[in-house]
Amino acid sequence: MTQFNMYEAKTNLSKISKLLEEKKEDMIIISRNGKPVLKVTLFSADDRSHLFGCAKGMFSIPDDFDGIDIADDFNGEIFPK
Repeated sequence: MTQFNMYEAKTNLSKISKLLEEKKEDMIIISRNGKPVLKVTLFSADDRSHLFGCAKGMFSIPDDFDGIDIADDFNGEIFPK
């Protein structure tokens, strides 16, 4: 973990970015008057690929699913009065 003061961070933003991108540091602390105020980390896009199939096995589709007539639920009327 490397620490920069505010002025150093402003001056060396490219250097800070390179340290994180090259995985030489996992976190950079930026301080003001010797007190840490910011934690800078590498941005990682949220991988949502794990969401597909997340409900697998939680419910089942009835065998006659394609044969269900939804109009029967409305007494034969699509738009009940």
